[in-house]
Amino acid sequence: MNIEIKKSIKTINYFDAINVLEARLKDLHENNEKELIWTLEHNEVFTAGTSYKENEIIDKSIKILKTNRGGKITYHGPGQLICYFVIDLRKKKDIRKFVNIIERTIIQTLKFYKIEAFPDKDNIGIWHKSNNEVKKIAAIGIRVSKWIAYHGFAININNDLENYKKIIPCGISDKGVINLKSIIDQDYSNLSDKLIDNFILNLKI
Repeated sequence: MNIEIKKSIKTINYFDAINVLEARLKDLHENNEKELIWTLEHNEVFTAGTSYKENEIIDKSIKILKTNRGGKITYHGPGQLICYFVIDLRKKKDIRKFVNIIERTIIQTLKFYKIEAFPDKDNIGIWHKSNNEVKKIAAIGIRVSKWIAYHGFAININNDLENYKKIIPCGISDKGVINLKSIIDQDYSNLSDKLIDNFILNLKI
């Protein structure tokens, strides 16, 4: 597979990242560039997908950045691993299968760290059950243009969960949010490498 892998150490501005994705989308559609998988972190930012509603903003003082991805409002910040991608679906044209690939990639990666996680057919994302409570551990937001998928997903590692109280995360009010450090306090420094390896393997299937 002809995929460029990028791993950013410094935090990346949200709109700078989206501009990179949209430029790559155009180039890939014109067959002038490779597909892309890019891991990074953002500074604190609240982003809203195309289906968000104003009543999902609890703290009216926060700034919301509107985006063209699917989904509702979510929070990004330090301690959260973002995996962006620009992946060509023109040969397979199966969005559901691609979402399954992302879900499987996250679940396999977390299993390596002895953390059980699962998808929910009613609520997009990846979830973890702790003390009889189901909480979101990873958010997924995708846009498909001309059969090229872009945007990405985010895994909570040791980010500040208090910020989720300012919104109704992903429009889901009856389930909480959790991060990996609060499940098992261990070294997650290689998580992005494991994630990329699993993503590439699953894309080949």
